[in-house]
Amino acid sequence: MRKVALLPFLAASLAVPVLAWAEEATDVPPAVSAAQAAFSGHNAWILICTALMFVMHLGFATLESGLSRAKNTVNVLYKNVFVVCIGLLTYYVVGFNLMYPGDFNGYFAFAGFPPDPGPTGQTAAYGEGTYTFWTGFLFRAMFAATSTTIVSGAVAERIKLKSFLVFATVFSGLVYPLLGSWTWGGGFLHDMGFYDFAGSTLVHSVGGWAALVGAWMLGPRIGKYGRARSTPIPGSNMASATIGAMLLWLGWFGFNGGSVMSAAPALISQTLVATCLSAAAGGVGAMLTYSFVSRKPDLSMLLNGILAGLVGITAGAATIPVGLSILVGAVAGGLVVLSVLLFDRIKIDDPVGAISVHLVCGIWGTLAVGLFSTNAGHRLSTQLAGVAIYAVVSLLASFALFSLIKATMGLRVSAEEEVEGLDASQHDMHAYDLTGTAQIVSRRAALTGGEPATAE
Repeated sequence: MRKVALLPFLAASLAVPVLAWAEEATDVPPAVSAAQAAFSGHNAWILICTALMFVMHLGFATLESGLSRAKNTVNVLYKNVFVVCIGLLTYYVVGFNLMYPGDFNGYFAFAGFPPDPGPTGQTAAYGEGTYTFWTGFLFRAMFAATSTTIVSGAVAERIKLKSFLVFATVFSGLVYPLLGSWTWGGGFLHDMGFYDFAGSTLVHSVGGWAALVGAWMLGPRIGKYGRARSTPIPGSNMASATIGAMLLWLGWFGFNGGSVMSAAPALISQTLVATCLSAAAGGVGAMLTYSFVSRKPDLSMLLNGILAGLVGITAGAATIPVGLSILVGAVAGGLVVLSVLLFDRIKIDDPVGAISVHLVCGIWGTLAVGLFSTNAGHRLSTQLAGVAIYAVVSLLASFALFSLIKATMGLRVSAEEEVEGLDASQHDMHAYDLTGTAQIVSRRAALTGGEPATAE
């Protein structure tokens, strides 16, 4: 009875603050209330896009593991998960304030530690007045992790785990943010008029140049190239690779859609339609191009064609007309096939085609802005200059970093470890239980006094 008697008292107590809040809410001018609602909508959209970009890392993991051999699956998955963890941490410690230092000379500055949103950072509007400080931080942190994970696929199946972890830490924490500051942080390339909407160059080509250096310094996998021709090394799980590619396509709704940095309906609609049409055209373009190479359609080429179309349109999704986005994607799809064949010919071993997808098609997409953008200020010469500057600096930084790691830790596993598989040599575990129940039964018999367990 005493508990029942307390209910009216609790209800009355709760009603006081609720009524006070309602009374205050009625005093808010309609214009202010509408602005608050709009701000909340913009901020929520960017957070949703951030979540979609997080899903992209699942796509990278499943795509790369599917295109690699089963004996290296754990290693590939480990690297992809680590990149997300270290990318977020390094971006908080140093990356964000290196990439967005505020007023600086256009080349290098650091705003200090930690990122400081100010006294009203949780609620105040930043950028175009559409998102909070921490929303902007988290959204941009996903880009840092994405740039680094591109390298993982190109160096798969033969790089030492610890060496890659060191590379990923430095690259995501220092190299990518510094280069990003030159354009997105208001640096000298931004002042030149260089334009990259969502990162065809800043994310994909920067990561692609590093992937090229890493693959070249490591050398090809054992058995990949003979004297006369290359030997195909099939992936272990094309279903996984397909799921990964489609997850990446889904994640690109956040990658490009969130780069609008608001929930502006017209611009988001144009951006996402252009993104999807380019991806579709990339898949078809790759399929048609590969038909001149082989009568048998290659699923991996189709998947990489889709990704090529996505990378290609990323620089100009908001400024290239929707119809022309089909052309951008189709050219990217053709380029990725030709690029894979070219790198194979010069014996640059890239197990997943990351260099062709992200580097080659990232360059194409950046130049396409100068060719097709509706903004008269976007010039081909400026885009070409930006591509060249990022190429030189990315190559030098990646070469220096890989060389330092090679001299101190070594880059490549031994031939014995590579043949055995990195799952066993680097992790002492396997992604798949291929022994069935026989080994379990044998071990149980040994524990109960039966025959000793035999190694499978």
